[in-house]
Amino acid sequence: MKIETRVEELNRIASLVEEMGEQEDWPPDLVFKVNLILEELGLNIINYGHTEGLHEIDITLTSSDEELKIEIIDDGKPFDPITDAPVPDVNAPMEDRGIGGLGVHLVQTMTDEMHYRRVRDKNQVTLVIRRA
Repeated sequence: MKIETRVEELNRIASLVEEMGEQEDWPPDLVFKVNLILEELGLNIINYGHTEGLHEIDITLTSSDEELKIEIIDDGKPFDPITDAPVPDVNAPMEDRGIGGLGVHLVQTMTDEMHYRRVRDKNQVTLVIRRA
């Protein structure tokens, strides 16, 4: 699917994930997980990837009995969520925590693999969720 870098597009993503989950007979927790991952990473791209104008985000979901693969490609500023996102101190009291990094941390804990590449001025994030 292709979406524009507008917050309203997140609702369309959620609908498409729900539809795919139904067609592929995903358990409800997998549908929830995929929606949360795409919302977190989509918001990061929408809010921080560009300084102006609308851009496109390409999202590909590939489902098999063994795993679900999510690929997100955008033309925003270079950002490797694995190394560039701040590492949140999840044990610190809420009032002492810095801003940022918690969404990416959440995505990393919900996936089995997370990979990043910068190819032809585009960010490519690939996530794998094993279904076994």
